[in-house]
Amino acid sequence: MDRRRVAAAARRLVAAGGALVHGGAVTHQGVETDAALAHPQPPRQEITQLVRRYLGPQQRAGQGVLIAGTPDGEDTIYRAAGFTGPQRLEVSGWVVERTAKEIVASVYSLSGSAPHLFADCFSDFDRDLRQLLTVASPDGRFSEQIGSIGLSIWR
Repeated sequence: MDRRRVAAAARRLVAAGGALVHGGAVTHQGVETDAALAHPQPPRQEITQLVRRYLGPQQRAGQGVLIAGTPDGEDTIYRAAGFTGPQRLEVSGWVVERTAKEIVASVYSLSGSAPHLFADCFSDFDRDLRQLLTVASPDGRFSEQIGSIGLSIWR
C-alpha cells in the first residue's frame, strides 16, 4: 500500500474540525499471561512454527515477503499529509474466549498465512492446524488475554 498516498487522500476526506483515528492493535491473538484463564491459551508459538514449516522462515505478506518486518513511521507520514497531533489514548485489554474454528479463522485472516499461500499444501496444513488445536484443547475452547489497543487521533 502506498501509505503516503492513502494519508493524503484521508486528509482530503476529513472535514474541518474533524479527526482521523488510527488504531494500533493485535486482536487476532492474545498476549502471554500467567493469569488463570477459563480455558487453555491457543498454542500460538506452535502455530507460527507450523506456518513456517509449510511456507518457510521469511514472514509473508500477500504475494511478497517482509524482509524488514512491517514498516513504521506513521507519525511522519501523517504529518507530511498535513495532520497535526497525535493525541494518544490506550484502551486496556480484556480476556476473550474463542473456539478452535475462530482460531483457525484468525490464522487465515493474516496476509502471511492466507489460504492461497499454501497452494497445493492447503489441505495438509489445515489438517495439521486443526489437529494441533485439538491436542491443545480437546473441547475446542480457548481463552486469551487481548493486549491493549492504542489510538492515535490526528487533526
